[in-house]
Amino acid sequence: MSYTEVPGVRVPIRMWTDPSTVDSGAMQQLRNVSTLPWIKGLAVMPDVHYGKGATVGSVIAMHGAVCPAAVGVDIGCGMSAVKTSLTANDLPGDLSRLRARIEQAIPVGRGLHREPVAPGDVHGMPTAGWDDFWARFDGLAQAVHFRAERAAQQIGTLGSGNHFIEVCLDESGDVWLMLHSGSRNIGKELAEFHIGQAQKLPHNQGLVDRDLAAFIADTPQMAAYRNDLFWAQEYAKRNRALMMGLLQNVVRKEFAKARVTFDQVVSCRQQDAEGRTATVDYRPGVISCHHNYVSEERYEGMDLLVTRKGAISAGSGEWGIIPGSMGTESYIVRGLGNAASFNSASHGAGRRMSRSAAKRAYSTRDLEEQTRGVECRKDSGVVDEIPGAYKPIGKVIEQQEDLVQVVAKLKQVVCVKG
Repeated sequence: MSYTEVPGVRVPIRMWTDPSTVDSGAMQQLRNVSTLPWIKGLAVMPDVHYGKGATVGSVIAMHGAVCPAAVGVDIGCGMSAVKTSLTANDLPGDLSRLRARIEQAIPVGRGLHREPVAPGDVHGMPTAGWDDFWARFDGLAQAVHFRAERAAQQIGTLGSGNHFIEVCLDESGDVWLMLHSGSRNIGKELAEFHIGQAQKLPHNQGLVDRDLAAFIADTPQMAAYRNDLFWAQEYAKRNRALMMGLLQNVVRKEFAKARVTFDQVVSCRQQDAEGRTATVDYRPGVISCHHNYVSEERYEGMDLLVTRKGAISAGSGEWGIIPGSMGTESYIVRGLGNAASFNSASHGAGRRMSRSAAKRAYSTRDLEEQTRGVECRKDSGVVDEIPGAYKPIGKVIEQQEDLVQVVAKLKQVVCVKG
């Protein structure tokens, strides 16, 4: 579908979903965002739902300003995926051992590594930039300096909530590895610190929602936030890279006889300039994308700070990942470069009910039924992640056919959650 335009205050609200299906709280948040003095554009993805300050599933383009709450507290949260040389025939009938091995190698929930893990500890991982990255920790906000040891031990760990590690099959029976995580506790604490700092600034006192407090360009506060923000985004990317390396090591050991490789061809149907369709083969390696972050981009001759909270970058030909829930499909996509959405697409299915509502509505028996055929937790601790709490991922994909092209459809057979 193309977008529907809803009137906003300073800019129109471009929505890649039916506005009538968006709950009133999220719609009010979108209207509030459209009042910001610095806003130049607002795009809403089909997985949109209520969030803190700014909605999840929104893309906010501002000139000379950035709103920390429009990034979210899990700075740099995102996805990674890679196609392996394994096929469904290589997998055992009982996948519980594979799941256990993954959980042993990668701490989940609030867990951390007993000793910090570095790229040199993981087979085949490049070490470039690692020391420089950690040397910049002392330049972060003083408020988080006491978290240095914890941050070092948590890199390469999963977390909880909607974060996951999965082993999936595509429609051809090829095995993929996929994971979802962010900047762990250090990103959360940096985000909360800077949101608090922004709320104290004089220029934010008249905003319709104090959670939309922004930093302004060429100020010390903006410089400090950008420094910490980009460090946390890098932490999240390195966190996922370490986990993917650890996950690949588990798979190598479990399927040693198969001599597994992880740089497999992914085929994609494409049209040339004359409209002729052909299959093109790519070797994308590990696909990685943020979906809670800020990027410096240029549109209509203007340099903008584009905030994606629950949205991925979908520039022309750009690889992306749009996951479903722990019992539904996920999609590997390539962006179509739609400038109306600021070259963006959804980050997943999006919740249709809150965690507390899901716990009231569903039981562990419901969870068992909705995750049938998936080796995963099926206890009360993850009922709030039940597929029924999320929007139908197929519908979400249909609503953004002008934003991304689907390359592969995946279905998990193993799902690890914290």
